[in-house]
Amino acid sequence: MSDPIRILIADDHPLFREGVAQSLSGVPDFAVVGQAGSGEEAFLLVGSLLPDVLLLDVTMPGDGGIVTAGKVAAAWPVVRIMMLTVSEDQDTLMAALKAGARGYVLKGVTARDLANAVRVVAGGDIYISPALAGGILFELTANKQASDPMTSLTDREREILQLVAEGLTNREIGERLHLAEKTVKHYMTNVLQKLQVRSRVEAALLAQKHGLARE
Repeated sequence: MSDPIRILIADDHPLFREGVAQSLSGVPDFAVVGQAGSGEEAFLLVGSLLPDVLLLDVTMPGDGGIVTAGKVAAAWPVVRIMMLTVSEDQDTLMAALKAGARGYVLKGVTARDLANAVRVVAGGDIYISPALAGGILFELTANKQASDPMTSLTDREREILQLVAEGLTNREIGERLHLAEKTVKHYMTNVLQKLQVRSRVEAALLAQKHGLARE
């Protein structure tokens, strides 16, 4: 039996948050490992619990969901972030994705659809509520054509990609950077998604094209 998907929920409305927790806890392959009422609390809990999926409300006191998403994505790229919000604003959606969110789900979603979205995001894919997907697809396509994909990588992701381009394995990269092999693998998953390539070979070629690999 595979391990359950471990979920942390952050929302400043206790009644809603507890309802989501109860709904997800009833799914056999899910485990709700914690709840937070603010972005700051969510950030601390992510560090101690390292969940598979973090559900974030966009609007919370203090650090909102988007700021928190950016901090979590930078510190723990292995955690998949999904926004659960009432906001249908395209700019907010784009900001969330740029901050590192892999999912954006509207709060009117059914329990079944929410569970499906969590599975999609936990599996490394992107999930956006169907009502918003059309507009964001157009904007993402336009942005991709206008921007350099390398600029979306963090310093650590660029460092790992550089070592991949030099021919090192995940294990060798982990030994070089003092990281667990599993952590390196998760970093590479993020890199492949950001660069929109399917393999480490394609990523290495792209890195060489941009002059990232050492001679």
